[in-house]
Amino acid sequence: MKGDSQTMQWANALSQRASLEGAVQEVTDRLRASFDAPPDLGLVFISSAFASEFPRLLPLLQERWPMPVLVGCSGGGVVGMATTEEAVEVESAPALSLTVARLPGVTVQPFHLSSDDLPDLDSPPNTWIDLIGVDPATNPQFILLADPFAASVNDLIQGLDFAYPGAVKVGGLASVDGFNRQSGLFCHRTLHSEGVVGVALSGAIVLDAIVAQGCRPIGPAYQVSQAERNIVLGLSDPEHEGEDRPPLEVLQRLIQTLSEADRKLAQNSLFIGIAQDGFKITLNQGDFLIRTLLGVDPKAGAIAVGDRVRPGQRIQFHLRDARTSAEDLDYWLGNYQRGQSPAPTGALMFACMGRGEGLYQAPNFDSGLFQQYLGPVPLGGFFCGGEIGPVGNTTFLHGFTSVFGICRQP
Repeated sequence: MKGDSQTMQWANALSQRASLEGAVQEVTDRLRASFDAPPDLGLVFISSAFASEFPRLLPLLQERWPMPVLVGCSGGGVVGMATTEEAVEVESAPALSLTVARLPGVTVQPFHLSSDDLPDLDSPPNTWIDLIGVDPATNPQFILLADPFAASVNDLIQGLDFAYPGAVKVGGLASVDGFNRQSGLFCHRTLHSEGVVGVALSGAIVLDAIVAQGCRPIGPAYQVSQAERNIVLGLSDPEHEGEDRPPLEVLQRLIQTLSEADRKLAQNSLFIGIAQDGFKITLNQGDFLIRTLLGVDPKAGAIAVGDRVRPGQRIQFHLRDARTSAEDLDYWLGNYQRGQSPAPTGALMFACMGRGEGLYQAPNFDSGLFQQYLGPVPLGGFFCGGEIGPVGNTTFLHGFTSVFGICRQP
């Protein structure tokens, strides 16, 4: 389905009305005023406070403003434009965010995949391409919204990276209602309770990704000398002439060198960064995939990491707090502002439920910083149970992260 005007157009509206009918009416009335023709794509995010009314959302939206492609999901909070100039983050309260886009020269391919649909990871790329229905030669970009309980999300991400290695993929896991653990995935006129919904955007569009993992490194990078699956058994310690040491011993010695404040932080907010480029000599911010430190084995001196680790990989210990998260996002937005051209047309924000006001003790922090750098770009999104975005040339499922998908014309 292709747009037919010459200029890409994005807009977002957010409503905090307590009734679903009122919220749908408010967002559609605001957005229709700026569009003289139907949009090619709608992306809708609804707070979990509306969980009992999820089945009514798509019929109400399509009745008031029919769209050829409409996808979305539920979130523990939603992000959107309270006015044409100001983005807000609404957490733990009823809210509806609708992004609409006119996309000339862009093919919009929506899809819903259940876990049973996914090919085996040993399948050839064509199996994944047939499943999605998009030719890699068209340079597609992907927005992915997944069921938070789907065990196959990582398989999907790996399969799409395999079949579409140059494509940017951003998104998140739908958040659930705290009482009945109900999430919603929306595609066309259908509410899905499991799997993945998404869109592939091909043609005259660029999707840039910013992934702010919110951590800072402490100590040197160490090379893994021994590992089994996600258990690190030995580290090559550069401070002891590369001697092979138990990871727990290395960590304990490192913690003794930290400030008192960082030692306290390390008790609850210590993470592992896994370097993604095995050939890069000097590792910098953004070169590490941040993963949880799951536990330690005092007897063996081993540490367990929330991902598979291989001998030869480099790891670095990291800390996370509100200040670090803010500085990390500031760094990436500043980099993007200095390097990007032309200006963004619209953007999507996928933020962890562990960020927001609970982390920063202030409202609208991530969205406000985004607007501080990039101006009143129409911004929509939601608070996720896991965020999807690239580190290096590979796509990952993250936690405690803010991912921005920024759309612009080529």
